[in-house]
Amino acid sequence: MCCERRCGLWVVRVAEPWAGDLESLVSPDADETERAAEAALRPRTLAEFVGQRVEREQLSLVLDAARRRGRAPDHVLLAGPPGLGKTTLAMIVAAELGTSLRVTSGPAIQHAGDLAAVLSSLEVGEVLFIDEIHRLARAAEELLYVAMEDFRVDVVVGKGAGASAIPLALPPFTVVGATTRAGLLPAPLRDRFGFTAHLDFYATDELEKVLVRSARLLGVSLAGEAASEIATRSRGTPRIANRLLRRVRDWAEVRGDGTCSLPAARAALEVYEVDARGLDRLDRAVLDALCRRFGGGPVGLTTLAVAVGEEPETVETVAEPFLVREGFVGRTPRGRVATADAWRHLGLTPPEPGQTGTLFA
Repeated sequence: MCCERRCGLWVVRVAEPWAGDLESLVSPDADETERAAEAALRPRTLAEFVGQRVEREQLSLVLDAARRRGRAPDHVLLAGPPGLGKTTLAMIVAAELGTSLRVTSGPAIQHAGDLAAVLSSLEVGEVLFIDEIHRLARAAEELLYVAMEDFRVDVVVGKGAGASAIPLALPPFTVVGATTRAGLLPAPLRDRFGFTAHLDFYATDELEKVLVRSARLLGVSLAGEAASEIATRSRGTPRIANRLLRRVRDWAEVRGDGTCSLPAARAALEVYEVDARGLDRLDRAVLDALCRRFGGGPVGLTTLAVAVGEEPETVETVAEPFLVREGFVGRTPRGRVATADAWRHLGLTPPEPGQTGTLFA
């Protein structure tokens, strides 16, 4: 495997299953140890990929059929919350096909010309990975429609009344798009993907398998009880699980005997302010503001963000999805409200029904 930069993008030549990650490609100044650890923890094949059983099987069929026909597979859309493996699956697609991977992102393509330059430099069978594809500029989206469906781009020559469009044929290629907000994708773009996988949060037992595999690759001695403890606090997200494992490893090496035991895991997670339900400092600050300052709500997002000293977008996209999913916060037309479970988690007594906007389970 080798990397080269072309047309402002990273091109990964895959001679064997690609085990790298985006950070190792676009962050050359990152800590070498962390980059090596991240690369080692990425599954290299679909067989190594843990979780998402249905989506994995479906994708395997798409790739196997394309290989048998000797053609590029249909375009693939990967949707789901951050940290569930969208980037890893894109790299696995290129590895399984034995081809190169082009890496870019929606915000990086601001003009149709930027995308045209990338598309015109693609080679036969290459995989173009577009992260956060829902953030593509409108002009680039319209150009991508034609490229994905007809494998051509129209190059405009000249200006004004004398301008003309010259069609440029493209070799067969596969677009792998990743998005955390599939609802923002325009229907014409979404319909051009032949296969769409919606990734969901992982169960605790699946995260335990991820942690056991990661510990083995990192050379860490991980007790079964510790793996279960870390998995329980990982919000159903492999990226968070692997990050917490490395922090537990740090604690065990510096303050323990080098073994990631259950006491070591609990002590380390306490240092990093991750509680038994997986809530971090921001999550608890949101709940504390809702319950103690606003009596359980309802309270508007902007007011709540000011109370915790964060931007409204941070509260809405980082803390709120997990708190709603875990049943700590409810969203109403009048604002956010705390559930009875939120009061109990903070060690407080929920008010009686009708006294506040609190939702009772």
